[in-house]
Amino acid sequence: MLELKRCEALGIGWVVSHPGNYIDDPKTGLRRNANRLTECLRLVPEWVGVLLETTAGTGTALGSSFPELARLRQAISPDVRDRVGFCADTCHLYATGYDLRTRYDEVWEEWDRTLGLDLLGCLHLNDSLTPLGARRDRHALIGDGSLGVDPFRRIMRDPRFRSVPKLLETPKGKDGITNDRSTIRRLRRWATSPVRAM
Repeated sequence: MLELKRCEALGIGWVVSHPGNYIDDPKTGLRRNANRLTECLRLVPEWVGVLLETTAGTGTALGSSFPELARLRQAISPDVRDRVGFCADTCHLYATGYDLRTRYDEVWEEWDRTLGLDLLGCLHLNDSLTPLGARRDRHALIGDGSLGVDPFRRIMRDPRFRSVPKLLETPKGKDGITNDRSTIRRLRRWATSPVRAM
Protein backbone atom coordinates (compact mmCIF):
# COMPACT_ATOMS: atom_id res chain seq x y z
CA MET A 1 0.00 0.00 0.00
CA LEU A 2 2.81 2.38 0.90
CA GLU A 3 4.39 1.99 -2.55
CA LEU A 4 1.08 2.79 -4.26
CA LYS A 5 0.72 5.92 -2.11
CA ARG A 6 4.24 6.94 -3.10
CA CYS A 7 3.30 6.48 -6.76
CA GLU A 8 0.30 8.74 -6.19
CA ALA A 9 2.45 11.40 -4.51
CA LEU A 10 5.15 11.29 -7.21
CA GLY A 11 2.84 11.01 -10.21
CA ILE A 12 4.11 7.54 -11.14
CA GLY A 13 1.57 5.37 -12.93
CA TRP A 14 2.77 1.88 -11.98
CA VAL A 15 4.47 -0.01 -9.19
CA VAL A 16 6.12 -3.36 -9.93
CA SER A 17 5.41 -5.93 -7.24
CA HIS A 18 6.00 -9.61 -6.65
CA PRO A 19 2.62 -11.35 -6.31
CA GLY A 20 3.28 -12.48 -2.71
CA ASN A 21 3.47 -15.87 -1.02
CA TYR A 22 0.80 -18.44 -0.32
CA ILE A 23 2.06 -19.67 3.11
CA ASP A 24 -0.71 -22.29 3.59
CA ASP A 25 -1.80 -23.52 0.15
CA PRO A 26 -1.52 -21.88 -3.28
CA LYS A 27 -5.26 -21.52 -3.96
CA THR A 28 -6.00 -19.83 -0.63
CA GLY A 29 -2.90 -17.66 -0.88
CA LEU A 30 -3.80 -16.54 -4.37
CA ARG A 31 -7.29 -15.53 -3.27
CA ARG A 32 -5.92 -13.72 -0.20
CA ASN A 33 -3.38 -11.78 -2.29
CA ALA A 34 -5.99 -10.90 -4.91
CA ASN A 35 -8.26 -9.52 -2.17
CA ARG A 36 -5.45 -7.38 -0.73
CA LEU A 37 -4.50 -6.05 -4.17
CA THR A 38 -8.15 -5.14 -4.74
CA GLU A 39 -8.33 -3.29 -1.41
CA CYS A 40 -5.09 -1.41 -2.03
CA LEU A 41 -6.00 -0.32 -5.56
CA ARG A 42 -9.34 1.02 -4.33
CA LEU A 43 -7.48 3.36 -1.95
CA VAL A 44 -5.47 5.16 -4.64
CA PRO A 45 -6.52 7.10 -7.76
CA GLU A 46 -7.49 5.08 -10.81
CA TRP A 47 -4.41 6.16 -12.79
CA VAL A 48 -2.16 4.20 -10.36
CA GLY A 49 -1.70 0.50 -11.15
CA VAL A 50 0.30 -2.61 -10.29
CA LEU A 51 2.52 -4.71 -12.55
CA LEU A 52 2.78 -8.22 -11.12
CA GLU A 53 6.29 -9.57 -11.65
CA THR A 54 7.08 -13.11 -12.70
CA THR A 55 8.88 -14.94 -9.89
CA ALA A 56 11.54 -17.64 -9.85
CA GLY A 57 9.29 -20.15 -8.05
CA THR A 58 11.32 -20.29 -4.85
CA GLY A 59 9.54 -21.68 -1.80
CA THR A 60 5.94 -20.49 -1.44
CA ALA A 61 6.20 -17.58 -3.91
CA LEU A 62 3.21 -17.05 -6.17
CA GLY A 63 3.57 -16.03 -9.81
CA SER A 64 6.12 -18.48 -11.18
CA SER A 65 3.89 -19.63 -14.05
CA PHE A 66 1.85 -17.76 -16.62
CA PRO A 67 -1.38 -19.60 -15.70
CA GLU A 68 -0.94 -18.74 -12.02
CA LEU A 69 -0.41 -15.05 -12.84
CA ALA A 70 -3.52 -15.16 -15.03
CA ARG A 71 -5.56 -16.72 -12.20
CA LEU A 72 -4.32 -14.07 -9.77
CA ARG A 73 -5.31 -11.21 -12.07
CA GLN A 74 -8.69 -12.84 -12.75
CA ALA A 75 -9.31 -13.12 -8.98
CA ILE A 76 -8.88 -9.36 -8.56
CA SER A 77 -12.19 -7.49 -8.49
CA PRO A 78 -13.39 -6.34 -11.94
CA ASP A 79 -13.65 -2.71 -10.80
CA VAL A 80 -9.83 -2.48 -10.47
CA ARG A 81 -8.64 -5.40 -12.65
CA ASP A 82 -7.83 -3.17 -15.64
CA ARG A 83 -5.21 -1.47 -13.43
CA VAL A 84 -3.24 -4.71 -13.13
CA GLY A 85 -0.64 -5.78 -15.69
CA PHE A 86 2.60 -7.74 -15.68
CA CYS A 87 6.37 -7.38 -15.53
CA ALA A 88 8.52 -10.15 -17.04
CA ASP A 89 11.88 -10.78 -15.39
CA THR A 90 14.13 -12.77 -17.75
CA CYS A 91 16.12 -14.41 -14.93
CA HIS A 92 12.93 -15.45 -13.15
CA LEU A 93 11.38 -16.82 -16.34
CA TYR A 94 14.46 -18.93 -16.99
CA ALA A 95 14.70 -20.06 -13.35
CA THR A 96 11.15 -21.36 -13.46
CA GLY A 97 11.63 -23.26 -16.72
CA TYR A 98 10.66 -20.84 -19.51
CA ASP A 99 13.59 -21.38 -21.87
CA LEU A 100 14.29 -18.05 -23.55
CA ARG A 101 17.53 -19.49 -24.96
CA THR A 102 16.13 -22.26 -27.14
CA ARG A 103 12.38 -21.54 -27.14
CA TYR A 104 12.28 -17.74 -27.35
CA ASP A 105 9.34 -17.49 -29.75
CA GLU A 106 7.36 -20.25 -28.01
CA VAL A 107 7.75 -18.58 -24.59
CA TRP A 108 6.40 -15.24 -25.84
CA GLU A 109 3.62 -16.96 -27.78
CA GLU A 110 2.58 -18.74 -24.58
CA TRP A 111 2.75 -15.43 -22.70
CA ASP A 112 0.47 -13.84 -25.29
CA ARG A 113 -2.04 -16.71 -25.17
CA THR A 114 -2.13 -16.84 -21.38
CA LEU A 115 -1.55 -13.26 -20.21
CA GLY A 116 -1.61 -11.07 -23.31
CA LEU A 117 1.33 -9.08 -24.62
CA ASP A 118 -0.85 -5.98 -24.27
CA LEU A 119 -0.59 -6.42 -20.48
CA LEU A 120 3.23 -6.56 -20.48
CA GLY A 121 4.11 -3.22 -18.88
CA CYS A 122 7.78 -3.72 -18.05
CA LEU A 123 10.77 -6.00 -18.65
CA HIS A 124 13.50 -6.69 -16.09
CA LEU A 125 16.59 -7.68 -18.07
CA ASN A 126 18.77 -10.02 -16.00
CA ASP A 127 20.93 -12.99 -16.88
CA SER A 128 20.83 -15.99 -14.52
CA LEU A 129 23.61 -17.45 -12.38
CA THR A 130 21.70 -20.73 -12.18
CA PRO A 131 20.60 -23.19 -14.90
CA LEU A 132 17.19 -23.52 -16.52
CA GLY A 133 14.51 -24.58 -14.02
CA ALA A 134 16.70 -24.11 -10.91
CA ARG A 135 13.94 -22.05 -9.21
CA ARG A 136 16.52 -19.69 -7.72
CA ASP A 137 16.58 -15.92 -8.06
CA ARG A 138 20.27 -15.23 -8.77
CA HIS A 139 20.95 -12.42 -11.25
CA ALA A 140 24.04 -12.16 -13.44
CA LEU A 141 25.38 -9.55 -15.84
CA ILE A 142 23.87 -9.91 -19.29
CA GLY A 143 25.97 -12.40 -21.25
CA ASP A 144 27.77 -13.71 -18.16
CA GLY A 145 25.10 -16.16 -17.02
CA SER A 146 23.36 -19.27 -18.25
CA LEU A 147 20.94 -17.32 -20.48
CA GLY A 148 23.77 -15.89 -22.55
CA VAL A 149 23.61 -13.04 -25.05
CA ASP A 150 21.09 -14.20 -27.65
CA PRO A 151 17.78 -13.76 -25.73
CA PHE A 152 18.70 -10.19 -24.84
CA ARG A 153 19.78 -9.36 -28.38
CA ARG A 154 16.44 -10.69 -29.60
CA ILE A 155 14.44 -8.75 -27.00
CA MET A 156 16.17 -5.51 -27.98
CA ARG A 157 15.34 -6.13 -31.66
CA ASP A 158 11.83 -7.48 -31.12
CA PRO A 159 9.28 -4.90 -32.36
CA ARG A 160 6.72 -6.18 -29.83
CA PHE A 161 8.91 -4.83 -27.02
CA ARG A 162 10.06 -1.56 -28.58
CA SER A 163 7.89 0.61 -26.31
CA VAL A 164 8.06 -1.62 -23.21
CA PRO A 165 10.28 -0.08 -20.48
CA LYS A 166 13.36 -2.22 -19.76
CA LEU A 167 15.17 -2.14 -16.42
CA LEU A 168 18.48 -3.66 -15.31
CA GLU A 169 18.75 -5.46 -11.98
CA THR A 170 22.20 -6.87 -12.65
CA PRO A 171 25.25 -6.72 -10.32
CA LYS A 172 26.47 -3.14 -9.94
CA GLY A 173 30.18 -3.68 -9.29
CA LYS A 174 32.34 -1.66 -6.92
CA ASP A 175 31.43 1.83 -8.12
CA GLY A 176 27.74 1.14 -8.72
CA ILE A 177 27.64 2.55 -12.28
CA THR A 178 30.30 1.08 -14.59
CA ASN A 179 28.54 -2.26 -15.13
CA ASP A 180 25.22 -0.55 -15.89
CA ARG A 181 26.78 1.92 -18.33
CA SER A 182 28.58 -0.84 -20.19
CA THR A 183 25.45 -3.02 -20.33
CA ILE A 184 23.23 -0.15 -21.49
CA ARG A 185 25.68 0.67 -24.31
CA ARG A 186 25.60 -2.97 -25.38
CA LEU A 187 21.79 -3.15 -25.30
CA ARG A 188 21.49 0.07 -27.32
CA ARG A 189 23.93 -1.28 -29.90
CA TRP A 190 21.82 -4.44 -30.28
CA ALA A 191 18.64 -2.39 -30.56
CA THR A 192 19.97 -0.29 -33.43
CA SER A 193 22.15 -2.76 -35.34
CA PRO A 194 20.69 -4.54 -38.39
CA VAL A 195 19.50 -8.12 -37.97
CA ARG A 196 21.79 -10.52 -39.82
CA ALA A 197 20.21 -13.29 -41.87
CA MET A 198 20.51 -16.72 -40.26
